[in-house]
Amino acid sequence: MQRDKFYVTTPIYYVNDRPHIGHAYTTILADVLARYHRLLKVPTFFLTGTDEHGQKVQQAADKGGITPQEHADRTVVRFQELWEKLEITHDDFIRTTEPRHKTVVQKLFQNLYDKGEIYRAEYDGWYCVPCERFFMEKDLVNGACPDCGRPVDRIKESNYFLRMSKYQEWLVQYIQDHPKFIQPDYRRNETLGFLRKPLNDLCVSRPKSRLSWGIELPFDKDFVAYVWCDALTNYISAVGYLSDEAKFARWWPASYHLIGKDILTTHTVYWPIMLKAMGVELPETVFAHGWWLLGDSKMSKTDGNVVNPMEFADKYGVEAFRYFLMAEMVLGQDASFTEEAFIRRYNADLANDLGNLLSRLVKMIGTYAGGTLPAPGELGEEEKLLRKTALEAAVTMETTLDGMRLDLGLAAVISVVRETNRYLERRQPWTLAKQEDKQPLYTVLYCAAEALRIVSGLLFPVMPGKMAELRKALGITDETLDLDSLKEWGGLKPGTQLGAMQSLFPRIMPIEAKPGAIPESGAAKVEVTPMGVVLVDYADFQKIQLRTARILEVEKIQGADKLLRLQIDLGGERRQIVAGIALHYEPSALVGKVVVVVANLKPAKIRGIESNGMLLAASVGKELRVITVEGDLPTGAVVK
Repeated sequence: MQRDKFYVTTPIYYVNDRPHIGHAYTTILADVLARYHRLLKVPTFFLTGTDEHGQKVQQAADKGGITPQEHADRTVVRFQELWEKLEITHDDFIRTTEPRHKTVVQKLFQNLYDKGEIYRAEYDGWYCVPCERFFMEKDLVNGACPDCGRPVDRIKESNYFLRMSKYQEWLVQYIQDHPKFIQPDYRRNETLGFLRKPLNDLCVSRPKSRLSWGIELPFDKDFVAYVWCDALTNYISAVGYLSDEAKFARWWPASYHLIGKDILTTHTVYWPIMLKAMGVELPETVFAHGWWLLGDSKMSKTDGNVVNPMEFADKYGVEAFRYFLMAEMVLGQDASFTEEAFIRRYNADLANDLGNLLSRLVKMIGTYAGGTLPAPGELGEEEKLLRKTALEAAVTMETTLDGMRLDLGLAAVISVVRETNRYLERRQPWTLAKQEDKQPLYTVLYCAAEALRIVSGLLFPVMPGKMAELRKALGITDETLDLDSLKEWGGLKPGTQLGAMQSLFPRIMPIEAKPGAIPESGAAKVEVTPMGVVLVDYADFQKIQLRTARILEVEKIQGADKLLRLQIDLGGERRQIVAGIALHYEPSALVGKVVVVVANLKPAKIRGIESNGMLLAASVGKELRVITVEGDLPTGAVVK
């Protein structure tokens, strides 16, 4: 879908604590979406910021012996520094303590009060301080907050309320008529399920006698605005609502409000009703992504199992961290974050495939073409296949971008990398270099480099720094980059001098394999059980032929949960192997890997399917990893 503008927001984050991986993920996601739309030449506005009012902030300040404003000023720096470190390219960073925001909130409340949408009444019910929300008796779960499970306080006081109940039927009909308003679909159904119960009017104030840290109501100086109403308003105050009509008309409605699923109700019930009461158009889409789990458990500050994004980025690199978050999570679903999973994906996608491809290609161009990009000759079938794969990936990325399936788009790009590796294995430039006619060699080198050019552009929004390095290594000095140029083959100019090449993604040794290392919390632990060792003669060992092979195709075997059928290239010989690794690998994750196989094993039938060889793998407990090979080795090489 071609847009005339793209306005993306993150939630604004509480300043009562340090940023964690949830904050980092949503903000990186927004940044990647914004960068891709800039590649599409779509005018883009990216907003993030901090929520600095409310009882939690006041309590944190009191605990520290400082004023709430001092606490906010100190804590906001943590977010600003993290966003700079994570290469976030927001167009605006809004703080709810800024005068520009407070003025809009007060005007908004006054307008709603004047229209009769806000009224005063007595409240008697339960209040959850961590969630800063009121609940009726019927809403409690075992006498506790239904959202966070913590104790609630009984409160009876006078307050101001927004007439939400009058808009309930309208909201249900709007959600049903606009299926893209709440995404993914099951979140829409979740909101509709919530709206099957009678909707209570929303308490939109707090008495200063209980909470003074907030924006004062313009029509009653004894009250401040409810923090959620204050916070939600940032989405419109930042783009000129009631302050700059032209700016507001340019950017509103928002294209995407990106949120975590835990704040779905506030964004799909409170916020649309507030906008309706104000006479303001609703955002196009509220997209609720899942949670990052640590293993199988939800991350929680209370449980002390929250990943610190600053520390992780320092340890492994910002851009690899960005890539993992974007490639690993299916948007809308929960995903598991472990250091082992990060290292596996890093080594497979970035170190073994992308980094190794660039390294070997630059080395070959240096050796066979004097470090200058050669001109290609006529493309053969192999070259046309590579071109087709690369150009299709550019189209796929644009399509998956609109469908919010970045994981699939990135998988398509990495498939180009793997196809380029396979292309080099099939064409064997090291063999072509021995021929008198160098044109076939130069065609291979050029086409592999051109595929990498397209890859570097498609991955640029995710890893801008590393992809800039890759492009410089290919001799690309023009900083102009757009998606249209990635849909065309032949962008590299023959005769270009390649740049200096450093290791783009050095391989990380898996945690369990580090000599003498003490496994960290959550890391795989190697348990060694003393066993009898059978010694074999060297002559017997010599009978086993271990050779390298590239996996060409993989498919699951129907009716066999543990088995995969693999087609491998064993030095120009195509073979079929059956391997019991289906519980540990998705078929697509194996294609393109250079593995080690027992090449002279007698053929055997497994579930009626012939297997001609054995794949080598290592296991620890329930973990299993296929043995792969680093470096520029052709298939069929003998493992010694």
